[in-house]
Amino acid sequence: MSHTLEGKTAIVTGSNSGIGLGVARSFAEAKMRVVLNSYTDDAADHDLAREIGEEFGTEVIYIQADMSKPEQCRALVEQAGACDVLVNNAGIQHVAPIEDFAPEKWDAILAINLSSAFHTTAAALPMMRKAGWGRVINIASAHGLTASPYKSAYVAAKHGIVGLTKVTALETAKEPITANAICPGYVLTPLVESQIPDTAKKYDMTEDEAKEKVILERQPSKEFATTEQIGGTAVFLCSDHAAQITGTTISVDGGWTAL
Repeated sequence: MSHTLEGKTAIVTGSNSGIGLGVARSFAEAKMRVVLNSYTDDAADHDLAREIGEEFGTEVIYIQADMSKPEQCRALVEQAGACDVLVNNAGIQHVAPIEDFAPEKWDAILAINLSSAFHTTAAALPMMRKAGWGRVINIASAHGLTASPYKSAYVAAKHGIVGLTKVTALETAKEPITANAICPGYVLTPLVESQIPDTAKKYDMTEDEAKEKVILERQPSKEFATTEQIGGTAVFLCSDHAAQITGTTISVDGGWTAL
């Protein structure tokens, strides 16, 4: 699979940690040229890119861009110089009842989790058309297909990402370009891992109980997905085997959306 991807450029937004980093590492392993991104611009960000590049023997660079700003979303793609694979992964979360949900939090979540994908896709599609091949992979969520209370902005944005994915697929249907959404359930990221001890304390449970009964309550497998599994799914969507998979969602959620 990797020989067809070797040398192709993949841009992964929000990729200096968590799911985005897992996807970026999987692409680097497939010998792609990878563009890491986040809103920070620290030495650590550039070091991370260099280390992944050295580990897998491919070019990995870091480009700072704030995904809440439309012009920076588009500039990220332009600065990369090429974009064969675009992974829209950047996201933030805020939890509150609708009547208490701060309007500025709503705006920020929609900007980063949804609008950024519109802007990067708009900038990337001309490059894909010129190259004669492309893949748009949007990291949605089980919350792109179902809902939970107190997550109005996140659920609205992720449902929106699924809709944007379908439109992108229809507009590119007769070209060698596909657009799909990966819908993870709970994934074991550093962020989630850091919440386990607090959750256990709050409910007076062991960490294992807190994982199974609280955090993974809606995930029937009672196991977290891994960032490597999300990365592997993204690599598969870039393969020739997936050339007729477009405009759909792939759930990696331990059975959550089967409920």
